[in-house]
Amino acid sequence: MKTKYFKSISVAMVAMMVAVTSCLKDLDTVPIDPLVVTSATVYKDTTAYRQVLAKCYAGLALSGQQGPHGNPDISGIDEGFSQYLRQFWLAQELTTDEAVIAWNDGTLKDYHFQTWTSGGEFIKALYNRIYYQISLCNEFIRECAPAKLDERGFSAADKATIERYKSEARFLRALSYYHALDLFGNVPFVDENNKVGAFLPQQISRADLFTYLETELLDIEGKLKAAKTNEYGRADQAAAWMLLAKLYLNAKVYINTDKNTEALTWIKKVIASPYTIEPNYAHLFLADNNLCNEIIFPIAFDGVSTRTWGGTTFIVNAAVGGSMVPAEFGIGGGWGGTRTTPQFVDKFPDVTGATDKRAMFHTSGQSKSISDIFLFTDGYAIKKWKNVTRTGAAGKDATHPDTDFPVFRLADAYLMYAEAVLRGGTGGDLTTALNYVNALRERAYGNTSGNITSGELDLNFILDERARELYWECHRRTDLIRFGKFSNTTYLWEWKGGIKAGASTSSHLDLFPIPATDVAANPNLTQNTGYTN
Repeated sequence: MKTKYFKSISVAMVAMMVAVTSCLKDLDTVPIDPLVVTSATVYKDTTAYRQVLAKCYAGLALSGQQGPHGNPDISGIDEGFSQYLRQFWLAQELTTDEAVIAWNDGTLKDYHFQTWTSGGEFIKALYNRIYYQISLCNEFIRECAPAKLDERGFSAADKATIERYKSEARFLRALSYYHALDLFGNVPFVDENNKVGAFLPQQISRADLFTYLETELLDIEGKLKAAKTNEYGRADQAAAWMLLAKLYLNAKVYINTDKNTEALTWIKKVIASPYTIEPNYAHLFLADNNLCNEIIFPIAFDGVSTRTWGGTTFIVNAAVGGSMVPAEFGIGGGWGGTRTTPQFVDKFPDVTGATDKRAMFHTSGQSKSISDIFLFTDGYAIKKWKNVTRTGAAGKDATHPDTDFPVFRLADAYLMYAEAVLRGGTGGDLTTALNYVNALRERAYGNTSGNITSGELDLNFILDERARELYWECHRRTDLIRFGKFSNTTYLWEWKGGIKAGASTSSHLDLFPIPATDVAANPNLTQNTGYTN
């Protein structure tokens, strides 16, 4: 049964989080009034720590404190748009060949056209959401300090439990700082050692942030619960191993140094863990995908307990329109937004899914080419994500899916292994790499007819195979940059660069700008090259 661990964050608990932050700005006095909430009353036992940790996890899934609307965590944008996963998905997918969207809200179109600026409200929302999440984790980590635990009289056993909770919060913070590193490069840096209050954060270089993340993850990976032993939806050692492997695999982009051997070290630990490949690819994206043993770390959603206009609510609903039947997706009606480009479609041998079952396209009433990016029926629709179970039953709610989002899953590790070997990493071999790739293709084809030979396994194949296996899972922008095919390149897709045929764009777009408002407010910040304020 899907855990409700961080799916039932109460308004009271969120209010406590707010109170904790505000009271830290005051003198170190404890109010006499028992109704006044302070850190002393919030963090009174391990159950309370667990509840606040739940808010840190919920920061990836929820957008506010009262459900899908009413009290947003960040301001300046519609609450539904502001949710963490929704903003991350837009930045990682709409900027690539994998997705377009029919909506002309604000500067949303700039993502696919690759014409964004430092004034874009969606880039600002993504940035603010990342830093809001980091601030939540920082505050929790501060309250786990040994001196505070001693002051509160915790036993040795309780301290050990809280220390493990702290390691999970450090993982969540590392995940968000990884997103900041990948998306923005040189960014403001704040950790638990910075006191809460008004100050101007210093900017950390991309190289120094890489080193910080490497050090953090190496320190906490042994402190987290063993792989596959934590509650579903919570970080374990395999989640930290995956994040380390991601960091190392992209090191050439981040610090201009290859670390494929280091990547292989952690990828092999993930593959050797108790996680296993789900036999049915489609099951990974259904309302009961929590049953899949392949998902290493998800952002969990529940149609009753975690209602948001972002997350998989957005991913499922926005993909349905035209002649598609909403009931087949377990929803009451589609939003008619997201589709894909013909360049992505062409990566599959056919569009019916008869050959490669990962080709989940809706073509009826849809044109393959996109003449009008704002018309839903231009571009094939994607049927990958659904709010129905593997038995065909609809999710608990017809608007807000029960479908979880797999941040990390084992198939990604298989492909990362092959890529790291092809890039010259030591500690792996091509035969094993080929076997991992073919294992995924056998799942996709249902037999060995799609298997490739060692002569066909090269980096171009890996990039295309990652698209076929991982599309709409927030990997594509990072992958295209790592392979040198995102901006200044001959690889084009429709409407890249703002024209139908596609156009090469400036390499400065490999990083998003720091929002102009933040640069203006903080003299310690320098804007990324190629952008103005």
